[in-house]
Amino acid sequence: MRSQNRYQLDTLSVVYFLSLVMLGWINIYAADYNLDGNTPFFDLNQSSTRQLIWIGASFFLIAVIFILDYRFYDSFGYVIWGVSVFFLLAVLFFGKEVAGSTSWFEIGFIKIQPSEFAKIATAIGLAKYLSSQNVGVSYKYKLGISAFLFSIPMGLIIMQGDLGTAMVFGSLILVLFREGLSAKLLFFSFYAVLLFLLTLLIDQWILLFMVLALFLIGLGLFIKNRKALIFIFWLSILSCGLIKSVDFVLNQVLKEHQQLRVMSLINPNADPLGIGWNVMQSKIAIGSGGFMGKGFLKGTQTKFDFVPAQTTDFIFCTVGEEQGWLGATLIMILFGAFFLRLLTIAERQKSRFVRIYGYSVVSIMFFHFAINIAMTIGLFPVIGIPLPFFSYGGSSLLTFTMLLFILLKLDSQRMEQLEH
Repeated sequence: MRSQNRYQLDTLSVVYFLSLVMLGWINIYAADYNLDGNTPFFDLNQSSTRQLIWIGASFFLIAVIFILDYRFYDSFGYVIWGVSVFFLLAVLFFGKEVAGSTSWFEIGFIKIQPSEFAKIATAIGLAKYLSSQNVGVSYKYKLGISAFLFSIPMGLIIMQGDLGTAMVFGSLILVLFREGLSAKLLFFSFYAVLLFLLTLLIDQWILLFMVLALFLIGLGLFIKNRKALIFIFWLSILSCGLIKSVDFVLNQVLKEHQQLRVMSLINPNADPLGIGWNVMQSKIAIGSGGFMGKGFLKGTQTKFDFVPAQTTDFIFCTVGEEQGWLGATLIMILFGAFFLRLLTIAERQKSRFVRIYGYSVVSIMFFHFAINIAMTIGLFPVIGIPLPFFSYGGSSLLTFTMLLFILLKLDSQRMEQLEH
């Protein structure tokens, strides 16, 4: 009995994976399909056909993952991270520019995006460091090293011009909270994001006046509490600094098309035929589906190419238009059940390395899921984030597959890990 338990694969996670991949391919085919019925089932010019090839490649990768010894990832965690950083540097010099980002290696008809695979390497490197003996994120210098492990890839990807992918690495900070990082920093993170958004919506001088007013109120309420006064003082200083820095970020850090995307979120009608076109057509497509949808292969907004990138970043539009609110909700429930299962797998680990890696997988995938859907319904700027297992793309599909099945490989041998 013991040896059987040792190598037990989590079949429920595999069922979720196969369901998501199958549903993703069906919707890519639906987005490709022409209403005149002249869409061949197998044609390399179609995204759905190429996605089938990538699905086959992902199954090959799964086999390789299960052939490798589970100790490989822990033993070579830093090496894997270092190799990924090397390729992120190399693509800056030898990469091909696509949609304003120098993020791709092009080998014949194959395009590979190193930043996608860097997500796996960073998750492994972070798990390797945090699981090391006597490492705890409550110590500031060790927290700094943890941040370094995902900040370096993030910085290199920003240099490539791919701000969306770079933001994914920021989601790994959630792993640090599971490992003991103070919740105060989580509060400050949300506060900073909220203040940044308010600065985009409200005149900065009005916000500065509001911060000053709150500071004076705080002085009155906590006049006898020295620690509270110091906290209020520094919070006010940092708030003013953040408010004044927004203009710098918008004009000096973001590229012109990124600035326009942020501004289109604030005012969607400002440029409906330009930068706001994608989101406007996306919302029309999803809204036109109603409760039950128009039916499989019967969507008109996607069939007539009103929605750009409808097989990649905006694949969820096809779901909303053809399957309606009901189908879109069921897809989101399926994703939710999948994420809950991954959390269960992460929490049942006795190995700290596997638990941290498991939380990294959940953080990365959930960020993609939440931001992609928020983009399609106009709640977040368009930043080029694919929907896991749904969006067309070889690099993204292989990355999500590897993230998942490395975790399942480690989980399948958790009983043997207790003996080492």
